[in-house]
Amino acid sequence: MELSSDFTNVGPDAAKVGPPLIGALLRIPFDTVRGRMLAGLHEAGFTDLIPAHLDVFQYPGPENMRPSELAAHTRMSKQALNYLLGQLERLGYLTRGTDSSDQRSKRIHLAPRGRAVVTTIREIVHAVESEWEQELGPRKFAQLRRLLEELLPIAAATDHSSENRAGPNS
Repeated sequence: MELSSDFTNVGPDAAKVGPPLIGALLRIPFDTVRGRMLAGLHEAGFTDLIPAHLDVFQYPGPENMRPSELAAHTRMSKQALNYLLGQLERLGYLTRGTDSSDQRSKRIHLAPRGRAVVTTIREIVHAVESEWEQELGPRKFAQLRRLLEELLPIAAATDHSSENRAGPNS
């Protein structure tokens, strides 16, 4: 009995799987960017950051968000996100202060060290984009960017991941 599916086949039978599907075509470059971000942050002196921290800093960033909003944005449980926020707060990257419009809620604010991380991340990603633009050529890279920008609202409108994750009382 064969235990492997077509999605997990490797080796000589891997050709049966066919070309990569859109998820892999998006994930592999994304993983490359994240790896470069973490390596670049470490080179810039932010050696206390781990891969999970990158989720907190993902676009558009946590500034002035409520933890519950950021949890939804990052697709993390509130507990997992609060754990990461506590780490980042102790490391001096952000603070959590009272929300002036709702005293029961907190708002996240980047500390100067956190703002420096965001600036460094943007510099790293710009460098990756420049490299990819050189490899693909300016016209193809501009086309890739334009197509991804067009895909954003389509993907957001068809994103059912929160429905699959959330319970009936969420």
